[in-house]
Amino acid sequence: MITRFFILIFKLRGWKIVGTVPPEIKKAVVIAAPHTSNWDFIYAMAIFSLCKLNVRYLIKKELNFFPLSIVLKNTGAIPVDRTQKTNLTEDVIARFKEADQLFITIAAEGTRKSVEKWRTGFYHAALGAHVPVLPGYLDYKRKEGGFGPPIYLTGNKAEDMAKFKAFYADKRAKYPTLFNIDAVRLG
Repeated sequence: MITRFFILIFKLRGWKIVGTVPPEIKKAVVIAAPHTSNWDFIYAMAIFSLCKLNVRYLIKKELNFFPLSIVLKNTGAIPVDRTQKTNLTEDVIARFKEADQLFITIAAEGTRKSVEKWRTGFYHAALGAHVPVLPGYLDYKRKEGGFGPPIYLTGNKAEDMAKFKAFYADKRAKYPTLFNIDAVRLG
């Protein structure tokens, strides 16, 4: 229901989808990048809905309050308590192992602010669950969003992250100064 509204905004603003999820992929970590604006959520939800993807996503627990919690629950939110030391990566891996089909979106930057390096959770979750990573993106300059080719992680962080950096190098965030392409690395 709410995603229909998101789709309307997406179409009225002239956005288009580029790239799809290959049909043989039933499980994947989907990166949400660049992530610099709350608009990213609306456009991403429209893309997922138009592509008929049932996507779950990690979101900070602080946003899970009424009435926003209704929208979040209905769009696949998995609230995360960032104040507690939990084993979120292991939880994500377990979700993949239990499911026949699952796409979990993670904002690799971990925030809408500029960062010095990406967070490692998406990488370890995909590697541990033996699922590919789909580079999801929004490019505000071209008014397009979608998915790049799946990246199958090797465990060589430098090589794997070079693939992500090459993919995101020409993507324009809503607020370009908040997306640091040199941050596309793991610490």
